[in-house]
Amino acid sequence: MAAGEQDPAAARAVPETAPRCRPAREPAARTYARALPIVPVRARGLTIEGADGRRYLDCASGAGTLALGHNHPVVLEAIRKVLDSGAPLQVMDLATPVRDAFVAELLRTLPPGLADRARVRFCGPAGTDAIETAVGLVRAATGRTGTITFAAADPADAAAHAGVDSHADVDVDAGLTGRAVTGPDDARGTPRARLPYPRDYRCPFGLGDQRGAELAARWTESALDDAASDARLPAGMLLEPVQGGGGVAPAPDAWMRRMRQITAERSVPLIVDESDTGVGRTGAFWAVEHSGVTPDVMVLSKAIGGSLPLAVVVHRADLDTGESGAHTAFRGNQLALAAGTATLAHVRENRLAEHAAALGSRILSRLRELAREFPCIGDVRGRGLMAGIELVVPDGDPEPLDERTPADRAAPPARSLHRPGPAAPELAAAVQRECLRRGLIVGLAGRRMNVVRLLPPLTISEEQAAAVLDRLADAVQTVARDHAEQAPSRHRRRPGRDPR
Repeated sequence: MAAGEQDPAAARAVPETAPRCRPAREPAARTYARALPIVPVRARGLTIEGADGRRYLDCASGAGTLALGHNHPVVLEAIRKVLDSGAPLQVMDLATPVRDAFVAELLRTLPPGLADRARVRFCGPAGTDAIETAVGLVRAATGRTGTITFAAADPADAAAHAGVDSHADVDVDAGLTGRAVTGPDDARGTPRARLPYPRDYRCPFGLGDQRGAELAARWTESALDDAASDARLPAGMLLEPVQGGGGVAPAPDAWMRRMRQITAERSVPLIVDESDTGVGRTGAFWAVEHSGVTPDVMVLSKAIGGSLPLAVVVHRADLDTGESGAHTAFRGNQLALAAGTATLAHVRENRLAEHAAALGSRILSRLRELAREFPCIGDVRGRGLMAGIELVVPDGDPEPLDERTPADRAAPPARSLHRPGPAAPELAAAVQRECLRRGLIVGLAGRRMNVVRLLPPLTISEEQAAAVLDRLADAVQTVARDHAEQAPSRHRRRPGRDPR
């Protein structure tokens, strides 16, 4: 080797040099690497070790793909078993023992009303592939076009509505396909509708309680029954039990039941996207179990593959028209199926959904205490180990939307009956940066990217959760203090000013 030349092997062994390539090699689109400038080299459970030797607590979990955290032993063993067996790793959708084991374990976990009459359809490995497959399925089954989706949905569900209401500012982990939802068919007049999604905070009707959910349900019912509406007789309704990329917004259970009733009465298939919420994340194995709803179609991805790319559509047998699915080669990845089987079984056998429910409740309680201390936290919400903290401009005490009843005053929900403050994506980004400095990885979500999102693995312990919350609280305190020091007095709220 000539003097001054670098050994190629040595260059490959120094991953910390990788960030130097980013300005020249990375696209202008936002990526996780821009917000999280670390170079992971090892990981186990909740912990990632960077090339610089620092360790981080990972509460992004691969955007929710890592139900058991990084490199869980049962997942690694399942993968090694397939590798050592000499079995083909990719066989399209041919029947194999690995695939049969996955289907059997999946059916064991599904809501009984669906499992008893389910068909399992494999598609491309991404959630957007599964969405397109599900929508194509109900279109073929009903002979209709058009799909009802809901505002602020994950772009994997509704990105194709970008021509109506751009989703360019939604979570960077979301896909941008969704052609089956509207897509090119819109140019040919395909019916479509995006209806209000009920929220306590930033309620589309300005109510912020169960009345908002009731109005959202009535709006949906009216849209379906209005002969002049472009939502009449859609091929299906697509919704998320908790909007993940939309800002970690759980749907009220009563609203979920109304959607099931409304669609059943009109023979409109209900498609529930459990990509973010499935496999124990919300405190039940599937989030629909909280409301007792049995959908006609379930879209499954992310955690379903046990950290490897896998997406599945489960649907009622009578929706199967016999039409072939999308012709993609990546429907039978044996490693992903084995990892997914191991993950499903481990979550079920170790009752990790119950652990997520109990620990998640304590985490949300601690976060709500934090919200009472810092006005820049407008709202705390979530379900199980899926939590969101909405950052707002701390512009004085928000005014009540209405007079509360004595019962309301006895048990007031945290800030849910107040006008939301202006979204503060810059504060959310600052919290994310301060968390990273303290060795904590968190994500951002929401249409304005002002929601700090926590998605720890289901295996997180009480001690680890306490460490996560301590680091997060310290980060919020720093950001709140810096903002207060920098904010000039003229920007403080004057009496009578509407903070929106």
